Amino acid sequence: MYAPGEYLPDVTEEITRVEDLRKPKIKKYSRNYKKRKCPLCGHLSYRDNTFTRKLHDIGDLKANRPCDLLVAYLQHRCSKCGKHFNADLSDLADHHCQYTRRVVQLAVRHVVEDGLPYRVASWHLWRDHRVFVPWATIQNWAEATGEKS
Repeated sequence: MYAPGEYLPDVTEEITRVEDLRKPKIKKYSRNYKKRKCPLCGHLSYRDNTFTRKLHDIGDLKANRPCDLLVAYLQHRCSKCGKHFNADLSDLADHHCQYTRRVVQLAVRHVVEDGLPYRVASWHLWRDHRVFVPWATIQNWAEATGEKS
């Protein structure tokens, strides 16, 4: 058992190939709603298709490995106006984003509040939370907030 303040080497320090890293822990979520209201006309719409979205989340530090969320969600079709729409996932992640909101907020906080450079913030996310985010992605997120240019 390690004592507080004792140095623990990073187990991924000597790894040079991505294939040698531990596989991510998979957590499954479902947004399976039988009926949803159409955003245009408000008519109750039945489900039409099922899709899966993979999101990278803050890793599992006890198991020392990354964590991915597999979110199964439905596409609904309004029989009144014919519009297709998806179940709302905006509480988990932004549209077309591969990372959860928690990862984005943590990365931007490292850059804006702590004043870390983008590359160092990327390394801190991997070292402390086992989530790999390219530094250019962190730069885009920080600049989109308008806090740092």
